[in-house]
Amino acid sequence: MKPSTIIRFIILLLFGHGEGARILAPFFLPVRSHFMMTNAIIRELVQRGHEVTFITPFSLAKENLGANYTEVLLPLYNTWADISEIMKTSSALDMVDVPKWTAMKLAQHIGLKSTDFALAQPEIQKLIHAKDKVGKYDLLLVEQFYNEGALMLGHLYQVPVISIATFAYANYFSQLFGFITPLSYVPNVFLSCTDRMTLWQRLENVVIGAKEDFHRELFYYPAQDAIIKKYFASLLPEVPRVKELERNISAIFLNSYMPLTSPRPMTFNMISVGGLHIQPPKRLPGHIQKFLDEAEHGAIYFSLGSQVRSADMPAEKLNIFLGVFARLKQRVLWKFEDDKLPNLPGNVKVEKWLPQADILAHPKVRVFIAHGGLFGMQEAVHHAVPVLGMPFYFDQNPNIKEGISAGYAIGLDYRDISEEKLELALTELLSNPKYKDNMNRASKIFRDRPLGAMDTAMYWIDYVIEHRGAPHLVAAGVNLPWYQFYLLDVVAIIKFDNDNIFGLL
Repeated sequence: MKPSTIIRFIILLLFGHGEGARILAPFFLPVRSHFMMTNAIIRELVQRGHEVTFITPFSLAKENLGANYTEVLLPLYNTWADISEIMKTSSALDMVDVPKWTAMKLAQHIGLKSTDFALAQPEIQKLIHAKDKVGKYDLLLVEQFYNEGALMLGHLYQVPVISIATFAYANYFSQLFGFITPLSYVPNVFLSCTDRMTLWQRLENVVIGAKEDFHRELFYYPAQDAIIKKYFASLLPEVPRVKELERNISAIFLNSYMPLTSPRPMTFNMISVGGLHIQPPKRLPGHIQKFLDEAEHGAIYFSLGSQVRSADMPAEKLNIFLGVFARLKQRVLWKFEDDKLPNLPGNVKVEKWLPQADILAHPKVRVFIAHGGLFGMQEAVHHAVPVLGMPFYFDQNPNIKEGISAGYAIGLDYRDISEEKLELALTELLSNPKYKDNMNRASKIFRDRPLGAMDTAMYWIDYVIEHRGAPHLVAAGVNLPWYQFYLLDVVAIIKFDNDNIFGLL
């Protein structure tokens, strides 16, 4: 029996006996990639005997999870239609030109709209107006992505809260969990730099961090508070504000782990569980298995994720890839969303959908051409496949930059890509062993943990429930007003009364 299996068995013995907990899990954000992590946690909770009520825009009903699983299916709020209208874009490919600050405000906009949309749905209204709420659930599980209105269900049902950051990390976690983020070496998630910043990068990091904090205080929090008041004012004599609700968060699961995230300060209740969605590889569909097995010189896997569609590329961009692929000895497996791709070279196979993690686990796959999404980067590192990164928006740029810094990735800019640049990058990754060596080291670090990612998440869920919210994990900083949190009151006293202060020393 493998050590991981033994540990899992022990955890089930310690925490899986008796009646399971009753967990309410409202996940409002209709972005499919985020549910790779969310769905994995929900399945595991049900498997371990917990009763889960899952509020989701993406159904798990076909999986027949059993009597412990209750699903509340939300209508699908179309985030990309909303973004396209605001940004006047025709596809996600156009997001490559969106400025960092605009991308941050777009993320907030999506959160606000999807929260308002979800709370208005009849099934959510039934939960909001249900009688005898206290004692019905033991835990609220929510996503930490601008859907703070969901925290009101924790307030109404009087249960502790665990949030899940599917995007790994954000600088506003500093105020949320009561610690100071050192901006000298912790870059903002929207900046394309690593923890080794130049003077100008540190200056930009401070400026965008300050802008984010002020924008949250002056615009975002009031907008989220207005949504909450809209749906709960008739129910409560006094509706708590978002900042009060956030103080009820017992722990947060971060979709990160070394070395994909650089070292930084964290509190006891910030738990790194990156990669928990990765399962042991399954055998591939026959035609895909054969295509890769027979790749004498190895294979390249090409996918831009669930939001960015290769099929939306203009003909001149597609011809660049087809021209380079035709000259390679390697086979190319490409997730391409249309039925046909003209002038397809004999060494290239396209499919509308592909089991990405299982493909990356195949020993013949030598390079992953990717957009730099966090889940894909985790899978690449887990299976030790070097990356050719072509980022478009949000955290993709810093994810690729982290890989470049660690020496297991090369980056290309989609806007000025050429056959020469693409061929040069692929040749370097395929012929220079340093990229595979560096990726092997990164993979070993990513896999080397005292407890597996999923078992870690399950342990802390049980812990928070057992300790009734585990308030001893929460730093006192969450209860301080901002001027005390940053010691501005102390600075003021020192500045205006330094004679008396230094007389006390």
